[in-house]
Amino acid sequence: MRRWLWMPAVLWVIVLAGGWWLSQRHRQMQPELEDPVIAVMLKDPARIAKGHYLATAGDCVSCHTARGGQAYAGGRPLPTPFGNIPAPNITPDAETGIGNWKFRDFWHALHDGVGRDGEPLYPAFSYTSFTKVPHDDAVAIFAYLRSLPAVHQVNVPLGLRFPYNLRSTLTAWRAMYFKAGAYQPDPSQSESWNRGAYLVQGLGHCNECHAARGAWGGIEASTALTGGRIPEQDWYAPDLSTQANGGLQGWSRQDIVDVLKTGQASKGDAVGPMADVVANSTQYLRDDDLQAIADYLLSLPARAAPARVRSNLSAQSLTDRGSAVYGERCENCHGKDGMGIPGIYPPLNGSASVVEPTGINATRVVLLGGFPALAAGNPRPYSMPPYAQRLNDADVAAVVTYIRQAWSNRATGIQERDVATYRHTPID
Repeated sequence: MRRWLWMPAVLWVIVLAGGWWLSQRHRQMQPELEDPVIAVMLKDPARIAKGHYLATAGDCVSCHTARGGQAYAGGRPLPTPFGNIPAPNITPDAETGIGNWKFRDFWHALHDGVGRDGEPLYPAFSYTSFTKVPHDDAVAIFAYLRSLPAVHQVNVPLGLRFPYNLRSTLTAWRAMYFKAGAYQPDPSQSESWNRGAYLVQGLGHCNECHAARGAWGGIEASTALTGGRIPEQDWYAPDLSTQANGGLQGWSRQDIVDVLKTGQASKGDAVGPMADVVANSTQYLRDDDLQAIADYLLSLPARAAPARVRSNLSAQSLTDRGSAVYGERCENCHGKDGMGIPGIYPPLNGSASVVEPTGINATRVVLLGGFPALAAGNPRPYSMPPYAQRLNDADVAAVVTYIRQAWSNRATGIQERDVATYRHTPID
């Protein structure tokens, strides 16, 4: 029995030793290119312009900019189940940003998930995806970041609880969930497909939201792009397959391009965090890159059929209540048939955001309102008013359940207790 009592201590020794070894290994690494060569590359205007485009495709500004703050100056808290991780300042300020970084420091952070001083980085910085960014693209991104105005803004301390605030605990996590390596093109696929795969898997880091996470915050390879709840934010990022039982089942190439370019498509609109992604990132992508992303997503396989859903609308009182609320509050815009008005009011019949497995998205839109992405292709989007102050939990549960099971929709219902939870979830 005593032998088992020693196991936790032994495990901690292994973890701490692993963290020390990782930091020492980093300090012994040599840059792939000499600093003088890199220095010339970092001043190349064409490379800086390329880096601007790539940083936009990677949506770096969304995480590294606090609400109302200066771009890339950090400070925005990234919520996790283990505590908040504030994004750092990545402007070229010498004291508080990356002004004293060499490219090799940036490369090791992006590719290896290792900080400038050799410490393992927390995976709230999506190096599990960014490791796929090739060397030349990383140089371009670094060149762009170094060209930004320096902003002196001290980084906010970590808000992680013990023992997660000990970076040495990341050794075991990395062993389970992280494999370094730049994207390798699949020779059996087209150039466009490979470009799309790189943007989705790597630079766009789509899997960081569109996959379920385990108890330790890691993502299993088998769940890639199959949809998942975004931790601590109470939004659901849907499965990205367009094939049978996929979250985007029935979506066309044009639907994918449209929603990334304007936030709107015939099958539904971008909501919640995805509206921010469209506003800050995907609307600026070149048409060939949007087509490449569509090529890749259209190739994702069919999914297993979900368990048969037993309708929650068997009780006539619930049916009547949800239908009545819909008729009073929703029908004028979204239509009696749930098809909305193209380009103005999104459809609810068959919408990926409506029928996703949890019902979170529809519930939060009813409570908080619907605010589409502000994009060049949709400069004056129609917004939906919030109903948190007009509808009680029972009414919200009834109307969301009705919408998720009306017309061709066959999703599970929503409980009042779920509405109460989502009502009090912070917006950001």
